[in-house]
Amino acid sequence: MIGLEAVLHRVSGLDEARLNAWIEEGWVRPERQADGFVFQEIDIARCQLILELRDELEVDEAAMPVVLTLLDQLHQTRRQLRRVAEALEQARANRGA
Repeated sequence: MIGLEAVLHRVSGLDEARLNAWIEEGWVRPERQADGFVFQEIDIARCQLILELRDELEVDEAAMPVVLTLLDQLHQTRRQLRRVAEALEQARANRGA
C-alpha cells in the first residue's frame, strides 16, 4: 500500500489538489482508511494514464469520464477473454490426457 506523498512523488506532474479532484470524480479509487487514502500500483498507473490522456492526447475534463469508462470496459473484456482462453486450453489439455 502506498501513501499520498509517495504517489505524488512517483507521478510527475501530479499535485495533491488535482489528485483529490480525481478521487472526488471517481477517476482514481484508492482505499480510504482512518488516516487518509491508501493507494495501490493500479492507482498510480491510472494517475499516469489520466495525465497522458490529458497532456498528450488532449482529452478534456468533460470527455475524460467517457474515455476512462471505455478503457475500463476494454480491460474487463480482455480479462474475460483471457479467462475463456485459459479455460479452453485447460479443457484441451484434459481431453488429451
